[in-house]
Amino acid sequence: MYDRCNVSPPTMQDLPAGIDIIINYEGYNEKAFPDPTTGGAPYTIGFGTQHYPDGEPVERGQLCTYTKAKEYLLYEIEKINKLLTKEIPDLDEHMKEALISFIHSIGWEPFLYSDILDTIEEGKWNSVAEEMYRWVFDQDYQVISNLIHRRRDEINLFLMSVQKNNYGFGGQLLLNAFMLFDSSPNQIKAIKRLESGIHAIILAEFANEFKLPVLQQGEITV
Repeated sequence: MYDRCNVSPPTMQDLPAGIDIIINYEGYNEKAFPDPTTGGAPYTIGFGTQHYPDGEPVERGQLCTYTKAKEYLLYEIEKINKLLTKEIPDLDEHMKEALISFIHSIGWEPFLYSDILDTIEEGKWNSVAEEMYRWVFDQDYQVISNLIHRRRDEINLFLMSVQKNNYGFGGQLLLNAFMLFDSSPNQIKAIKRLESGIHAIILAEFANEFKLPVLQQGEITV
């Protein structure tokens, strides 16, 4: 039986960016906490650990130190790294780091059966980014702001070697919103609330680049 109290973690010094993203967004939890949906199992501890390296699940009330949490995380990353290297042997290092963080977030099986592998094999890097950006919802299909930030970091890291501009990946939430806009009251309310929170300079740059039509005198907007 694996001794979770006395373990020498693997060395993953070649994947610092991916590890940093995971640590930043998972955060360290000394005490196991329940799944927000079930109110119970699966329990999570450390930096997103739900199963110890010996396969035993994390249970209610269990504790772990920061050092031990880092060791659990490194074992999880090593496992993902081996699976990913076997599945996509010639992956760019930036892409590998980004995908390790992404897979640690959503799980290996969801990743394996998503459309991401096909788009990687076809070399459609922006399509890969778009597929990754779809994973920002919770179980109730509500968008989680923390996941938006995490996906942006993962996607920008993924595209680092192939995208030469400095604008980063914008995602498709707003694009989808524009395409589905039907002037319903809740949509208008959401857009107005969004506009009120956007910096005036950014809003002006967007309006100019989008080439919004100039309203004539007497015209009324919703």
